[in-house]
Amino acid sequence: MLKRPSERECRPPLSIARNRVRFPICALLDNIRSLYNVGAIFRIADGAGIRKLYLCGITGCPPDPEIEKTALGATLSVFWEYHSDATKLVTNLKNEGWKIVALERTDCSILYSAFPSDAFPVCIIVGNEVEGVGESLLELCDMAIEIPQYGWKQSLNVAVAFGIAVYELVRKLQEKSVTTPIADWAL
Repeated sequence: MLKRPSERECRPPLSIARNRVRFPICALLDNIRSLYNVGAIFRIADGAGIRKLYLCGITGCPPDPEIEKTALGATLSVFWEYHSDATKLVTNLKNEGWKIVALERTDCSILYSAFPSDAFPVCIIVGNEVEGVGESLLELCDMAIEIPQYGWKQSLNVAVAFGIAVYELVRKLQEKSVTTPIADWAL
């Protein structure tokens, strides 16, 4: 077994990385208070090849040294926008044909692994680390997905939960034979 070359040895120029094909997945980060979580989500979004991040409410925005500490440059390769009004943004996304999915435990949430493979394009909403997805946004969602919890805390770190969920969504797309947005440099 041989390790692959380091990321810096085989990654393309930023101009090529920003123009790669991306999966029809975006994420709305609503009121994420930790800049380290925001940075980690940028890094996950880059790795998963999703289309865009929407930063809303009190969620911090690049450039910020605390975001960069965990993003490690992913703020340059991931498309993102800031919106102060998340409900208005969700309404616009729905009008554009996006399915809106909360990553939240609710009375009607389904397991993230049971997400229907025909429900794309999808925008996954990730809520505040303590309060979760707000009620006003939940009312606008087409569905909610949850990650089963077997421990005492009954929750995961928001960036960890996002990573688990978004990679499952990518897997669902690959299962449908959707072209993988991976260029030769990543192989």
